[in-house]
Amino acid sequence: MNCDLLLKNGVVIDGSGKPRYRADVAIQDGKIVAIGLNLEVQASTTVDVNGASIAPGFIDVHTHDDRLVLADPSMEPKISQGATTVVTGNCGISLAPLGRTNAIPPINLVANDNSNQRFNTFKEYFEALEKTPSSMNVASLAGHTTMRAVTMQDLDRPANEAEIAQMQKLVQEALDAGVVGVSTGLYYAPAQAATASEVQAVFEPLRGTNAVIASHIRNEAEQVLEAMTEAMSIANALGVRQVISHHKVNGRANHGRSTETLALVDEARSRMDVCMDCYPYVASSTILRQDNVEQASRTLIAWSTPKPETAGRYVDELLKEQNLDLTEFLASLQPAGAIYFSMDEADVERIMAHPETMIGSDGLPHDTFPHPRLWGAFPRVLGHYSRDRKIFPLETAIYKMTGMPAAKFGLKNRGLIAQGYAADLVVFDPEHVRDCATFADPKRPAAGIQRVYVNGVTSWRNGAATGARAGQVIRRS
Repeated sequence: MNCDLLLKNGVVIDGSGKPRYRADVAIQDGKIVAIGLNLEVQASTTVDVNGASIAPGFIDVHTHDDRLVLADPSMEPKISQGATTVVTGNCGISLAPLGRTNAIPPINLVANDNSNQRFNTFKEYFEALEKTPSSMNVASLAGHTTMRAVTMQDLDRPANEAEIAQMQKLVQEALDAGVVGVSTGLYYAPAQAATASEVQAVFEPLRGTNAVIASHIRNEAEQVLEAMTEAMSIANALGVRQVISHHKVNGRANHGRSTETLALVDEARSRMDVCMDCYPYVASSTILRQDNVEQASRTLIAWSTPKPETAGRYVDELLKEQNLDLTEFLASLQPAGAIYFSMDEADVERIMAHPETMIGSDGLPHDTFPHPRLWGAFPRVLGHYSRDRKIFPLETAIYKMTGMPAAKFGLKNRGLIAQGYAADLVVFDPEHVRDCATFADPKRPAAGIQRVYVNGVTSWRNGAATGARAGQVIRRS
């Protein structure tokens, strides 16, 4: 047998959750063609990985990389930590079908005024990605908030029948183009007035498909159970899979309530398909909101348009320098983003360890001073939580980042090391892999990630991107 690339002497963790095993992996034309000990093949390139682990490339199921994959195709924050696929369009916000509509918060987290990065349809967006590919594979969700902004003049009310019909057309176009599902962000002002009946009606085109609904629920604090129930009822009524986005319980008053939320998920699974994603940190990050500041133990400014010098500084420290109360000071920073320390470590570990939880970074790539999850989420799970904290074995950690998300989002022939599957692979040192990005220094690449292959092409090697642009658009099968 001839092949393009042979990875020799590796320990394969295949993404299924099954025990690791020693094997070589042969790759031809971007696909895995053989796996086994001492493969007898003629390879154009042979790499002896010397006992390092070989896993499927990590699938970041919760990103806001919609514009980054075009603006910075190197995608170093993700490729450097072993991710090979990103799912964009989360939290109700997607770059398509925004067009020239004003990018009101939180849509401004992914969109700017660059006319080359605005798209009226997902067909146009996917064509742009294929014309100028990045180093990553891209699968996309269509955002309900974006569709509301495009369709409605007044966002402070539920949509009427004509507006719902128009949004249904946008959903259908997105599905026809190949999105893997849709997302909501009922927590944010542009979508807060949307009722459950509106959301269900808008998403009616999903009925009978294998698309998913990923939900940034309406409330992740005191009303978290009610908000989860609302989201799950919509997906259940349409007969599609529900993904509870970046599942958490926020605020000191709610610490420990993950026992309740996870029990609700377990109960719901008896009648529907529901799962979650989470990121491995006790701090969240989004646009600057006073209610978030008030329920957090501390808040770190991630960016501010009128006061860029505040990025990377804590609100409590900044307030001491102001002759303003909290409300006035926060208003003076807008538009802005922040990092909120508002979760409990025990809840984070409990949610992450649940068998129906995937890993997603939820990184905000355009922030001046981003949350370290943008650069460190996946190595943090492998190093801190799996190796050091031992909340689950390495095989389970890999499954939550690869085989499970590929299955949940319908990414055909991805997420496993298996014959015929795409050669999206990461070679890493399980004893030394760790996140290096911190809240004080958030843009540091991880340690222990040796090589990353995207569709069989070397995209990260020896601590640096290779410049390869082998990413593909992954359409719903």
